Amino acid sequence: MKNQVKIANVIKPFKRKKIFVSSDKSLSIRCVLLSSIAVGRSKIFNLLESEDVINSLKIIKKLGVNYKKNKDYFEIFGVGIGGYDVKNNTILDAGNSGTLARCILGLLSSLDKNIKLIGDRSLSRRDFIRVIRPLNLFGVKTKSINGTLPLEIKGTKLLRPINFYENKASAQVKTCVIFSAMNTPGITKIKAKKSRNHTELLLKYLNYPIRIKKLKSFDEIHVKGLNQIKSFDYKLPGDISSASFFIVLTLLSKNSSLIIKNINLNPSRIGILKILNKMNAKINIVNRKKYRGELIGDIKIKSSIKLTPINCPESLNSSAIDEFLLIFLVAAKSKGVSTFRKLDELNKKESPRLNLAISFLKMIGIKVIKKKRYYQNIWKF
Repeated sequence: MKNQVKIANVIKPFKRKKIFVSSDKSLSIRCVLLSSIAVGRSKIFNLLESEDVINSLKIIKKLGVNYKKNKDYFEIFGVGIGGYDVKNNTILDAGNSGTLARCILGLLSSLDKNIKLIGDRSLSRRDFIRVIRPLNLFGVKTKSINGTLPLEIKGTKLLRPINFYENKASAQVKTCVIFSAMNTPGITKIKAKKSRNHTELLLKYLNYPIRIKKLKSFDEIHVKGLNQIKSFDYKLPGDISSASFFIVLTLLSKNSSLIIKNINLNPSRIGILKILNKMNAKINIVNRKKYRGELIGDIKIKSSIKLTPINCPESLNSSAIDEFLLIFLVAAKSKGVSTFRKLDELNKKESPRLNLAISFLKMIGIKVIKKKRYYQNIWKF
């Protein structure tokens, strides 16, 4: 096998350990972007300083928004909705971040300037047609080869509200449309398949006129445009995706227990907890509380000796989309057949995650059957 990794030391059992993990990336990017269009100085505590978030800060800087890094927080000096000041033919680099690239396009929709959005090689292979279509409906001009980056955009001061149906359960697309709607006079109506709702919760906390009606499979969202938001303070919680590695490590270790503190437990993000508990995992949530509309709490995990296979409900897919590779590993340790359906969205991420997961599982001796309509992982012990 090429590129082998040798693990020299075996992890010893651990009990009653308490840890913190890095802060939530999705929320970090949204806080940067929303504070850039708020009126006045916002303070963002515990901002994740990853490459994607740093690229978010670089982009708002190019759009005329100043920020300052302090010891415990970032100060971002917002310019208000419609207040970006950017030169014609400016190039914005989103790096590897699909969240940043798709979301920022919505905030650029009212800028009557030619702007080119670029990304790294991986991001430049990803589909942007799903955001190009609603932007065009608003009246934004776009230019792209094959619906990928680089993407040229020219906004307009004459945006028109739209009715939009988002059926891919994409929080990035939904946020792009919401941000465009904020720049648009009138009311934009969105019918969106259930997905992460960090943007909506932040706007509700900021008292922005957004109305949400929750249905069984979809949300109906009404956004009233051209309303300003005030500056805000925000302390970011821990990221469930980062916590998931330690959750699985604890589950698969012998005689171990762990508490992961202050994690964002947004219902649209905790699919991994629901799926693992259906597999007989021992995971509990304690110290629940609401913060700025988000549910925060501590996750308690204990080793699980008898993990059971799962026929995974499709309804949990979108809330566990970033954690399925770890879920597959747990399924590999259960005795029996686990079945997962409609996971094509995994191949539309930064890398073809589903294909890579199948290759990896086969590499370590796990039998995997990939069918046209669903994916079935089979293990026999």
